[in-house]
Amino acid sequence: MNRLEHSETVPGGRGAARRSTWSVIVLISLPLFLLGLAGAWLIKADPLRVFSTGAPPVEKLTIERVILDDDGIHLKVRAGGSEPMVIAQVQVDDAYWRFTQSPGGPLARLTTAWLDVPYPWITGESHVVTLVTNTGATFAHTIEVAVASPSRAVGGLRNGALLGFFVGILPVAIGMMFFPLLRGLRSGGMRFVLALTCGLLVFLLGDMLADAFELAGKAAPAFQGPVMVVLVAGLSMLLLVGLGRRRGAAPRGLALATFIALGIGLHNFGEGLAIGAALAAGAASLGGFLVLGFTVHNLTEGIGIAAPLVRVRPSPVMFAALALLAGAPAILGIWLGSVALEPQWAALALAIGAGAIMQVVIEVGALALSRGGSSQSGRFAVDGYFLGGFLFGVLFMYVTALAIKI
Repeated sequence: MNRLEHSETVPGGRGAARRSTWSVIVLISLPLFLLGLAGAWLIKADPLRVFSTGAPPVEKLTIERVILDDDGIHLKVRAGGSEPMVIAQVQVDDAYWRFTQSPGGPLARLTTAWLDVPYPWITGESHVVTLVTNTGATFAHTIEVAVASPSRAVGGLRNGALLGFFVGILPVAIGMMFFPLLRGLRSGGMRFVLALTCGLLVFLLGDMLADAFELAGKAAPAFQGPVMVVLVAGLSMLLLVGLGRRRGAAPRGLALATFIALGIGLHNFGEGLAIGAALAAGAASLGGFLVLGFTVHNLTEGIGIAAPLVRVRPSPVMFAALALLAGAPAILGIWLGSVALEPQWAALALAIGAGAIMQVVIEVGALALSRGGSSQSGRFAVDGYFLGGFLFGVLFMYVTALAIKI
């Protein structure tokens, strides 16, 4: 029997596979073809024209960035209406001013443009900028305190890095210096420290989600900011849970410490964004007391990273890498925040960080609740050590946050 005859007589051979492939193609193509026909008819027939009242199209305009320098006021705007829109006039403090737009012409949906207004703003004063479209719609933005936007000069980057070191890397490194003390703890003390880690992470999670939703509210409505935050945070958590448990077991030791450092690092990135934005807006004077407050506030983060390492022998290089992973993102956040990162991208970054912290809360919480420090037994208990550590972690972060919220 030749090969052709064999394929025709064996069930499920090449012929059956080929027919199955064509069946799948037809089943996919037919609904899409009908959808295309319906769309073409809807566009050509335009049955909704009977509802038209001659009113102008809905227009949305979001001011994403504001830069103040010696040349005046510069605004980055994003269109979000149903039709292309034209910015016809610009008012500053109720007076019309000439402006230039780059790129010029109508703004299609979700496109951006820079508006340069040669207005002699006054340091420390409040200014209201109003954009007027050709249909008469107005969009106002208030500059609460006018200060020159930070430049990207070497000096500014160096000062931002120094500030990020004090609020990010230094407190984490100091907290990790408690590692020798942690190794001497008994079972109850270790449960207290793990619960403390869980408590501070729960506080960081709430803080990060609040900031993410606030930034999402400032983004263009088309981005659906709050929904984006929820979806991205959930997806981030699921991906990290899958990565951490890819071998079937929950992460422990160095792996768990790395996940904790990653989650804390993403939170410190968001904290850096807030500091940088405050510097750019002149809304806060980051004096020595405030920087010290950030250092104390982040101190327990290093303890939380060191806690899973008590049963391993970490090297100094390992400690340094974990401290950089947790603290260095604060430097990047300050740099980006000082030059006004668009709100939707900042919210996206914080949503990823929230998902990372949710994953760590799950793993650390399971470890802290388990008897004997191992969840393999399947027995979990909430005792005084766990409750005390969790409450202390949350309250410590809350009380110290009172001094640093800007």
